[in-house]
Amino acid sequence: MTYEIIISGFGGQGILAAGMLLAYAAVLEDKYVSWLPSYGPEKRGGTSNCHVVISDEPVGSPFITNPRVAIVMSKPAFDKYEIAVSEGGILLCDSLAVTEKPSRRDIQVVEIPATQMTAEMGIPKMANMVLIGKLLDKTKVLREDFIIEALYEVLPQHKHNLIPDEIKTLKLGMNYGA
Repeated sequence: MTYEIIISGFGGQGILAAGMLLAYAAVLEDKYVSWLPSYGPEKRGGTSNCHVVISDEPVGSPFITNPRVAIVMSKPAFDKYEIAVSEGGILLCDSLAVTEKPSRRDIQVVEIPATQMTAEMGIPKMANMVLIGKLLDKTKVLREDFIIEALYEVLPQHKHNLIPDEIKTLKLGMNYGA
């Protein structure tokens, strides 16, 4: 099985970190993976996205045109990737940032107020983890324990104190709507 995933939003929302987390977890789970980050020169506040391909077979190209899954955390990301998701795919939206309703009926749309949820918890910078949690719940592309193990690789040592909150928001996303 191959999962092509695009994560997109603004710089500073943890877009590239979320993609790197998925890539590390895929390696830990003995899968083939590619991770292709892209961001504007302004980084924080500018457009940011990454392409992650996770597969049981070697990955031919890191570039994705029609992802099976798109995670969008801004209106520009929604505008760009709603039309790109492959038929039968999944569009995960941070509904605080994306208030527009999707027009497509041939994809599964999951709206989660991730930014609002994490802001209410006092950890607004972890909205990306809520969406990663829902990705795991909907696709089973990776196991939760490998994501948690990957947190220790992706986060610098001085941020390991944040890992309990990262895990809490991951589980929040996994259980949202259950």
